[in-house]
Amino acid sequence: MPIFRNKNDFAKPDGRFQGDKVFLILVGILTLFGLVSLMSASSASSYLKYGDSYYIVKHQLEGIFLGVVVFLIAAKVSYGYWKKNAHLMLIFSILLLLLVFIPGLSARWGSARSWINVFGFSLQPSEFVKISFLLYLAAWLEKRQGKLKNIQEGILPFLIVMGVIAFLMILQPDIGTLSIIGASSLIVYFVAGGRTRHIATIMLVAAVCLFGLLQVKEYQRNRFRCLLNPQYDTQNVCYQTNQALIAVGSGGFFGRGLGASRQKFSYLPEPTGDSIFAIISEETGFIFSVSLVLMYLAIFYRGFKISINAPDGYGKILGLGLTSWLIIQAFVNIGGIINLIPMTGVPLPFVSYGGSSIMAAMGAAGIIYNISKYSRPA
Repeated sequence: MPIFRNKNDFAKPDGRFQGDKVFLILVGILTLFGLVSLMSASSASSYLKYGDSYYIVKHQLEGIFLGVVVFLIAAKVSYGYWKKNAHLMLIFSILLLLLVFIPGLSARWGSARSWINVFGFSLQPSEFVKISFLLYLAAWLEKRQGKLKNIQEGILPFLIVMGVIAFLMILQPDIGTLSIIGASSLIVYFVAGGRTRHIATIMLVAAVCLFGLLQVKEYQRNRFRCLLNPQYDTQNVCYQTNQALIAVGSGGFFGRGLGASRQKFSYLPEPTGDSIFAIISEETGFIFSVSLVLMYLAIFYRGFKISINAPDGYGKILGLGLTSWLIIQAFVNIGGIINLIPMTGVPLPFVSYGGSSIMAAMGAAGIIYNISKYSRPA
């Protein structure tokens, strides 16, 4: 199968090969909105750390440029190519997760060892595993459709592969990213025909493992304490949760105004990363914050339509997996900021600062857009 799209790869009833332009426009608007938001959220921290109010924005522009390149490549390469090389995607996923343990490459961020330094650039390999693992999993599930209800053919090998990925991510540790990969994997497993009781069993095992992890890791336990009681320790373990809630609440309906955030002045940790939604809410208010959530839902809706109209099982499973990943990560980020779920520190797709994050999100969007070129019009 050729790498680049060929009109003969899949037959379409109407003979058209146009991608979903609405999906493309939504991704573009969200990325532009994220850049404008980051410009405001990063001004104070950029000046304090680097003496340049636009330092972070300049770096984000580099990430967006690379992200656009990744998008164009992913949009051009026939998604069937990834199916043919699915086994390499699994090997690639494992190698990416092992890179963070190599001396000289590994870089710590806080207590986590989730980053590597390459030629002076910091990359987070787990961001790219979200794509590569789904590329493999979609092909594996399509091949075993009809056999997934069998324990030996379905749930057991699925658990083994997931267990390897989970083990490497827990070692880093990166529980937030693991939860996103796990949730999107369960969704595609269900869509492909997995038994509901098998999925319930996996969720039960995951809950038991999480409970065990909470007994070992004090900082993980504290996140649940802050969820249940944000006033538990407002000056230490629950500080970020409280400052995020203050930022969201002080925005009111219409916000303080773009650039007028107070929390970004060294009050709220990570105002350009996982806490950027709090700054957006503070500056633009409830109306624009809800509009941002609706934009994510619109992207999910378009991605869902693209996926269910794909001409083969692989396209359906892969499209739904990538679309689910984007919406789940957005929910996990925003849910943590407004204290609906424990704060996990994952970036807001297309919006948060970070080259790895924006490139991974753009890559996923590019693959979904490529699937839309073969999908039957709704």
